[in-house]
Amino acid sequence: MKFQALLLGLFVSLPLFAQDSGDSAFLAARDAFRAGNRAKLDRAAEQIGKHDLAPYVENYQLRMNMEQGDSTAMRAFLARQEGNYVAEKLRADWIRWLGRRGEWSEIVVEYPKLLAPDADTTCYYRQARLAGGDQAPLDEVQQLWLTMHEPSDACRPLFEALIRDNRVKVDDLWARARRQFEANRTGPAKVTLAALPASQAVDAKILDKLLSSPMGYLAKQPAGWSGSRSGRELTALAIQRIAGNDPRAAASELEQRQDRMQASEREWAWSQIALQAAKKHYSADAVAWFARAGQTPLSDEGYQWKVRAALRINDWSVVLATISEMPPALAAQPEWVYWLGRAYKAGGLTSEADAQFEKIAGQFNFYGNLADEELGRKIVIPAKAKAPTAEEQKAARSNPGIRRALAFFALEMRTEAVREWNWSLRGMDDRELLAAADLAKRNQIWDRAINTADRTKSEHDFTLRFLAPYGDQVRPAARNESLDDAWVYGLMRQESRFITGAKSSVGASGLMQLMPATAKWVAKKIGLKDYNHGRVTDTEINVLLGTSYMRLVMENLDNHPVLTSAAYNAGPGRAKKWRADQPLEGAIYAETIPFNETRDYVKKVMSNSVYYSMEFTGRPDSLKARLGVVGARVADTPKDADLP
Repeated sequence: MKFQALLLGLFVSLPLFAQDSGDSAFLAARDAFRAGNRAKLDRAAEQIGKHDLAPYVENYQLRMNMEQGDSTAMRAFLARQEGNYVAEKLRADWIRWLGRRGEWSEIVVEYPKLLAPDADTTCYYRQARLAGGDQAPLDEVQQLWLTMHEPSDACRPLFEALIRDNRVKVDDLWARARRQFEANRTGPAKVTLAALPASQAVDAKILDKLLSSPMGYLAKQPAGWSGSRSGRELTALAIQRIAGNDPRAAASELEQRQDRMQASEREWAWSQIALQAAKKHYSADAVAWFARAGQTPLSDEGYQWKVRAALRINDWSVVLATISEMPPALAAQPEWVYWLGRAYKAGGLTSEADAQFEKIAGQFNFYGNLADEELGRKIVIPAKAKAPTAEEQKAARSNPGIRRALAFFALEMRTEAVREWNWSLRGMDDRELLAAADLAKRNQIWDRAINTADRTKSEHDFTLRFLAPYGDQVRPAARNESLDDAWVYGLMRQESRFITGAKSSVGASGLMQLMPATAKWVAKKIGLKDYNHGRVTDTEINVLLGTSYMRLVMENLDNHPVLTSAAYNAGPGRAKKWRADQPLEGAIYAETIPFNETRDYVKKVMSNSVYYSMEFTGRPDSLKARLGVVGARVADTPKDADLP
């Protein structure tokens, strides 16, 4: 029995899929497909045998033969692989291929078999139905008019059909263009405005002038600009563009012209000035300008930034009123449930406040944590689920999709591996998810272990959700820099999910996602000899540089973890700039960070830190205490300029 147990231990601790001849055949097939070499691909297909990735080789052959229009072989493969990711992806790409050729009858048959259709395949299906005389797709597309900023090639004919069918009115065109300007989608906005009737047509050269120099456009407006809707709307759009750089200059321009504009145009322009002012933390001005926007409908982003501006000046009445006016789906998000509760509490409405906090209490996230503490409860780690049984572990190892994912991981094809892994989790219950997460952990695929364990609903294992690998490197490095190791792990979990070779789209590398210039600067600062960027993904070097940078930044930012977390993601200069002229509650500072990515990042890092702390110490921890108060903005010092 001891010998069998030893063998089992060796089996689960080693990668499940070693390199073999089947791997070589698969790689040869992939390379042949990329090169368009049909003969080489066919030879590799003959050698692949029953390898777990054999369906992908057949998939390559079918893709190469797609131009021949042989649907029989395609359907046979899809039927055999029904429900698998390789079939879903091939079917979706086949539908796109058919759609570009207008072969609608095939699409009508195949689209309903997709398990997770995307916008493109859905639009091709709608085109297919429309071609068959069904007018319902136009009703469906009409609902997307104000929500889809830029239709893809698959969707554009449907939008054009809306206009031809007179389902899109002039008001709709201007409303869509406004939303596109707000989202800085000016290219699509030009397409939208080109659909205006001749009586309101916008000259393309004039629109280009407005986009390149909105202030110059306003300075050279014709005297009668306010006599037409186009003239007034373009004025509002120019003011919106100016507000993106200088809300106060935009407000001055609007003050001079608003009497010649209609209420809807004037109020929308004020809403845009207010939105940009809120993002730049001109909070008092923003709240005042939102008030001048009257009853103009706000976008989701407009509602959220109106609340954020009010939070920064402690105007709880505006917070309460604005969240109450939000669309229901937006108001139901945890952050706005929490801040509505806080607004009630600030007004002395304790029962109403607690009712809001109860809606999100117990959730394992930033605002769930804060809601627990508002209710006087400690944040707790749920009881650990029972370990997966031998049968559950065997089922996970035997799952075909998981096996394909592990085969891709073994070949260092991470993108394909993650897609297969995630697809395989669809429909799994908590026990199956925990077994899959455990399998990922045993194979040291840390990110899949974490992400898979994160999906459980009732049974949880936080030792999987909050894995802490590389302890021999991370814990000593944190201690050497006098850093809280729970916070370091919380940041690292968010940065890389512990993928040592992780590299971001902007060039950040390793466990702690260091930019080349930052890593070089830190190495010089700490006197690291013989450093070159090729060493940045070495675990020990990466952790040394990352923790050293955290300490250097922290010393420059009041030793505050919220400021330092923001600085780690967006740069020390921005983190300092985002402070207010008066002290801010840490949660308000985090909520009002202008960058969506950094705002989400800081919240997750701080909540992660609480769970890691409880895991490491076995004692309760407080998110509110960790967030603390962010001090008021201070003048830069010569030392600030030294930080990258």
